[in-house]
Amino acid sequence: MAESAACPAFQLGRPRYDQSSFLGRLRHFIDIIDPSTLFVSEKGLKECIKLLDDYKDGKLPPGVSDLQLWEAQKIKQAIIHPDTGEKIFMPFRMSGYVPFGTPIWLNQSHNACVNYANRNATKPTPTSKFLQGYVGAVTSAVSIAVGLNVLIQKANKLSPATRMIIQRFVPFPAVACANICNVGLMRHNELSEGIDVLDNNGNVVGSSKTAAKHAIMETAFTRVVLPMPIFVLPPIIMSYLERLRFLQSNRRLLLPIHSVVCLVTFGLSLPVAISLFPQMSQIEVSRLEPEIAMATDCKVVTYNKGL
Repeated sequence: MAESAACPAFQLGRPRYDQSSFLGRLRHFIDIIDPSTLFVSEKGLKECIKLLDDYKDGKLPPGVSDLQLWEAQKIKQAIIHPDTGEKIFMPFRMSGYVPFGTPIWLNQSHNACVNYANRNATKPTPTSKFLQGYVGAVTSAVSIAVGLNVLIQKANKLSPATRMIIQRFVPFPAVACANICNVGLMRHNELSEGIDVLDNNGNVVGSSKTAAKHAIMETAFTRVVLPMPIFVLPPIIMSYLERLRFLQSNRRLLLPIHSVVCLVTFGLSLPVAISLFPQMSQIEVSRLEPEIAMATDCKVVTYNKGL
């Protein structure tokens, strides 16, 4: 009885938590980014997929609980791309975003690969366009970050105190702009090709460039929100920790502790940021291309925003 109260009845292909609320999306994405899914073996993944297929075909073995089915679906959603049905390379899954994206020298390259791997993939992307997007994304991101810092350092007319204050705030707009460019360039193919939109029955009713624009804008906004806590919380936390007598007498521990605080903050901010919008977003047909409005009687259609 306690399990049924805590665990709703399983519904294949439906989220376990209510996606119309921020809290429901947060709980859903905490599942999706669970680092333990990085260590699921090929055998374990196949067992999860078979369990879900058995449920779909009405051949579920006796004794399988709703909780086991939800866990199997969680693992599949964390590893398999919803559009292509193919495995996402482990470092580029959303569950690998924090552990593989933390090293600063890998950050923007890793961001580019994550943005590509978790895009809307209803239309194929040629390798040449991927490479163009990757080079453009990483180059623009690094150029923005370095350029803003150089600009501040060369601002000789500013007093040292003013320059120092500005330098403390420069990293956030630099990272935010870099992340926007990264998302836009890695997913620019969606803008030219459009993405599939689905009716209430999950049938494709057309390909929309307008929906693609909304998908990319929503994803880019999450990448702006993502670094906010990372620039705010660690300095506040460290200001308290540095007062501890233990750390005052062991200054060499400050750097590793600061790294751990940043890592934990990064891990907490990721599900919050990507929970701002549901992955399967909706848009009114009246806002889309005329040919889509003519192809369906639905007032609202659904599309995969990507992550």
